[in-house]
Amino acid sequence: MTLPTLFIPHGGGPCFFMDPAGGPPDPMWQGMQAYLAGLIASLPERPSAILLVSGHWETRDVAVHVGNGRPLLYDYGGFPPHTYHLQWPAPGAPDVARRAAALLEAAGFATSEEAERGWDHGVFIPMMVAVPGADIPLAQMALRHDLDPRAHIAIGRALAPLRDEGVLIVGSGMSFHNLRARGPQVTPIADQWDAALTAAVTDPDPIKRAERVARWQELPYATFAHPREEHLLPLMVALGAGGDDAAVCDYRDHVMGWAVSGYRFG
Repeated sequence: MTLPTLFIPHGGGPCFFMDPAGGPPDPMWQGMQAYLAGLIASLPERPSAILLVSGHWETRDVAVHVGNGRPLLYDYGGFPPHTYHLQWPAPGAPDVARRAAALLEAAGFATSEEAERGWDHGVFIPMMVAVPGADIPLAQMALRHDLDPRAHIAIGRALAPLRDEGVLIVGSGMSFHNLRARGPQVTPIADQWDAALTAAVTDPDPIKRAERVARWQELPYATFAHPREEHLLPLMVALGAGGDDAAVCDYRDHVMGWAVSGYRFG
């Protein structure tokens, strides 16, 4: 069975786990938490492994992580002390990482292996919600530092065979990510950006879809939504891996005044 591919929001820092007693998050984050919590059940079958591309790891070539992601990388600051002791002890998936690297090499992309870096919060924060039992192996893959949208769409296309091998391909980022612009005054602009992005992502013609998303900087308020696009580029990988399959927006909400969306391909 062919699994879909996903572009998911990973929230802000440890946003779902701010209560040291384990209580629910701030109401602002509860919709996103519910979406993430339902992801695995929404799939046609439970994945044997996850290949995740986070907006928080960039390398010169395409790097794949062949370790176990620990110790975790708490790459956020200013949060309560307990959030620097969160754990998600899922096993690594070095076989999936190396299979991904082989597919990429065959498609002409230079790759490298890395084993020591901990999984960043773009991995473990959403996965603590989506896979709370930490019982699905995971391999992380880096963005290429040039952040070339067409290259990352092509990277996704090269990875598409994994979908028929039980691997769930996930892009983890945020569809809006301007940390200097927050609050209700941002919402009208964020809504216009989100509507334009969603129209491009869900274009029923897969060729036009890829071209429109690759030219994301031409959309209204694009560089306001993403002063730097590292949180958007995981979308390119998920879209590329989705191929000709239908694309839908399966999550939309507002956090911090931002319109934030998640997308599914297939």
